[in-house]
Amino acid sequence: MKSNRRQFMQAIGTGASGIAVAAAATSNGFAQAPKEADGPVLLVGDDIAVAPTQYGKVRGYVLRGIHYFLGIPYGADTSGANRFMPPQKPKPWTEVYPALWWGDSAPQEMDKRYANKYASFRDHWNYGDVSEDCLRINVQTPAIGDGKKRPVMLWIHGGGYTAGNGIEQDGYNGENFARFGDVVFCSLNHRLGPLGFCNLAGVGGEKFAASGNVGMLDIVAALEWVRDNIAEFGGDPGNVTIMGQSGGGAKVCVLTAMPSAKGLFHRAVVLSGASRKAGEKAGSEKLGAAVVKEAGLKPDELDKLQAMPWKEFYAVATKAQRAWAKEAGPGGGLMRGFSPVVDGTILPQHPYDPEAAPTAASVPMIISSVQNEMSMSWADASLEAVTIEQVVERVKQRAGFGPGFGDKAKEVVESYVKAFPGRKPVEIWTLVSSNRQSVVALADVKSRQPAPVYVDWFAWQPPLFDQRIRAFHCVDICFWFYNTDLMLTHTGGGPRPRALSAKMAGALLQFMKTGDPNGGGLPTWPQYSSARGETMVLDDVSEAKNDPDREARKALPAT
Repeated sequence: MKSNRRQFMQAIGTGASGIAVAAAATSNGFAQAPKEADGPVLLVGDDIAVAPTQYGKVRGYVLRGIHYFLGIPYGADTSGANRFMPPQKPKPWTEVYPALWWGDSAPQEMDKRYANKYASFRDHWNYGDVSEDCLRINVQTPAIGDGKKRPVMLWIHGGGYTAGNGIEQDGYNGENFARFGDVVFCSLNHRLGPLGFCNLAGVGGEKFAASGNVGMLDIVAALEWVRDNIAEFGGDPGNVTIMGQSGGGAKVCVLTAMPSAKGLFHRAVVLSGASRKAGEKAGSEKLGAAVVKEAGLKPDELDKLQAMPWKEFYAVATKAQRAWAKEAGPGGGLMRGFSPVVDGTILPQHPYDPEAAPTAASVPMIISSVQNEMSMSWADASLEAVTIEQVVERVKQRAGFGPGFGDKAKEVVESYVKAFPGRKPVEIWTLVSSNRQSVVALADVKSRQPAPVYVDWFAWQPPLFDQRIRAFHCVDICFWFYNTDLMLTHTGGGPRPRALSAKMAGALLQFMKTGDPNGGGLPTWPQYSSARGETMVLDDVSEAKNDPDREARKALPAT
């Protein structure tokens, strides 16, 4: 597979004017891009952007006034004897490390990554080399070594627990937000899928006790790296916000419940990834045993599982997982995939079920989702003509990212039709398939803790694909990071999305600084309460409403 990162770098270069326009558009006192002058916008050389870390010096580059440090090792190679083990520290280096390029993506399914031309165009995937030597962190900062204590953002990518990387989409780039708010922006790669979450503890005993959660322990290791090194990059280790979307949002939820992560971050933002539960110990151990059996190995031969080429192991694990999922059935209630597990130690309990983990008590949280998550018709215009009766039939079997509603499908659909009069059947389909129910459920539990909770619902409609793309899964990311003029395939670009983006980025900055998003440009954003369900509806004209879909959600099956 050819790397797409060259195209990404070209996009940064050729998109410089768009980035500069976006930055110059701010009028609320945030740092702006430097005015174009005689000379280069890219600076790179032996004595440019060199910073110390606890493992050795790193050399990056300066692009449009922002220092880039890419692919810095925060952990050792995870192959061989390190496979299934907690992350190890990287070996120190004596030469200056060239932090000039993104680190390898974690092993994952890469075949036909770009086969869907529509998805490749819309999300502008950025994938390159893949290896188990993937524990890398990226830092983008306005300055180094200046003694300032800037708020720090650690972005955690989506892709469930099986896919993705720290620069999967152009909208993940932190340059604009670093400049906009004078903050330090970090992103990372970590272990995924069976290499990150295959629980072999039931087969291999104490040696493999952590194996079901090593992908999460990687993120903890990255947070420890931030704690120990970020001051050299102009950041404040005492003010770190973790933020993720979809699978990244679920990882944020899990991190708030991990004792080893406590104190390493101070605020949390969950985008379209509200998650109250992790995997069950019994189910995950049975899946791990199924992997060992599929490999034809005995419990005392797990070293052979570690020595196996990762692609071979991945194929074995995937086959075992699919067979186990089929055996468990749709109502089996057992974990049917590789994901973090409640093991009683690394993850002592489900993050927010039935109660919130005590480690989350002091962490303010923003919980967000978008209005039309699945946006079924965006690449298939024929679905615009779907009828309500057809919607009922479709959501019997499947609704968004979850199971269908079965016999309750008609009642659910009719409830949403009543609550949202005038919406087309295809729009009703997107609404009943959204994840607002999980957002509200998470907010209800989290709001019982002392730290404040803020909920939003992103409703802005992009003018793309004949307006069929709607407020789809992932579209809000670039708004938070002031990247609407960079992620053109999500927004169309221009002043309309940029105006909302400035307000959302401003609110995020305020939240990073204070734990309260108010004062950044949006209308007054009240804290969430179960009684009122206060929700900021984000649009060209944003407005705080009390639980705007409560009546419709009453028809949904309990989760």
